[in-house]
Amino acid sequence: MKKLFPLTLALAALLSFTGCSKEEGPTTNNKDVTTLRFSHLWPASAMMNVEAFEPWAKKIEEESGGRLKVEIYPSATLSKPDSTYDAVAKGTVDLGVQVPSYVNGRFPLTQVAELPGLSSSAVQMSCMLQKLYDEDVIASEYKDTHLLFMIGSEPGTLHTINKPIRKPADMVGMRIRRPSAIAGDIIEAAGGSPVGLPATDLYTSLQRGVIDGMSFPWSPTGSFKLTEIVNTHTTMPFYSSALLVTMNKNKYESLPDDLKKVIDNNSGKEMAKITAKVFDKEAAFYSEEARARGDVMIDIPDPLNDPDWKIPLEAGTQKYLNDIEALGLDSKLVYQKAKEASLACKS
Repeated sequence: MKKLFPLTLALAALLSFTGCSKEEGPTTNNKDVTTLRFSHLWPASAMMNVEAFEPWAKKIEEESGGRLKVEIYPSATLSKPDSTYDAVAKGTVDLGVQVPSYVNGRFPLTQVAELPGLSSSAVQMSCMLQKLYDEDVIASEYKDTHLLFMIGSEPGTLHTINKPIRKPADMVGMRIRRPSAIAGDIIEAAGGSPVGLPATDLYTSLQRGVIDGMSFPWSPTGSFKLTEIVNTHTTMPFYSSALLVTMNKNKYESLPDDLKKVIDNNSGKEMAKITAKVFDKEAAFYSEEARARGDVMIDIPDPLNDPDWKIPLEAGTQKYLNDIEALGLDSKLVYQKAKEASLACKS
């Protein structure tokens, strides 16, 4: 036992020294890490989450040296799709994706960019929206948050179950999910009955026959697994959806300048372009998958010059512009700016 005692003391001293040196090594103190909770409506498996938002969050963490951490909450688990903007403004969440059309009348100028004939891809739509924001045409609608970047979807598509829509008359009496007031006006002008539903409710609503079909871009149709139910598709650029990623203003202002710069460097037109490319890639994938599966595919590439579709599309457009004008807003000027942005962003 006497021979073991010095060895025991030596081991104890070594362990004590090792423990101290580990604590004194270069580590990031948890108190120095700012965690940003990011709420969006896509499922975790969606291409938008996996190929756009997760790499974005990782890039912010890396460029901040680990001092910024973005925690992603998909599937609207942290805030409802129609109230995410307010949740960000109030600080309930730090970052969030809002679809302006989910809050009717809240972002009327932004939605002018959704009108028929203005964009033919998500890349063009995102470029348009970001340009309108950067040039202060629609920026007034987002003053209570720190907007990071705008996103535009590819043009919407009409999806149904065994009910082809080739002409407006085919929609008469059908209950069609509308993603926005604009699309709703057009569906109504064509004779259909527009129904307002968030994306997260579409699967069960189609299953139960609550709606006969839906107006939805290809990308989220696949992301939300709605391609498992619908089998008839009318691809027609009669509207596009605007989206945005924004940040709580107080949270942004509380960051030191170097961390603000990290956020700024991962905002704006470059991020708008990255997310738009994911939209277009996903749209191509799901539309080709449906075509290969043997789904009924109806293509109307230029509805504004189609004798059947021209009337309801123009009627829906004019109704929306008149409604905005009635609010005391210069819808004609914004529409003109949107058309200019459309030409500038055409690739």
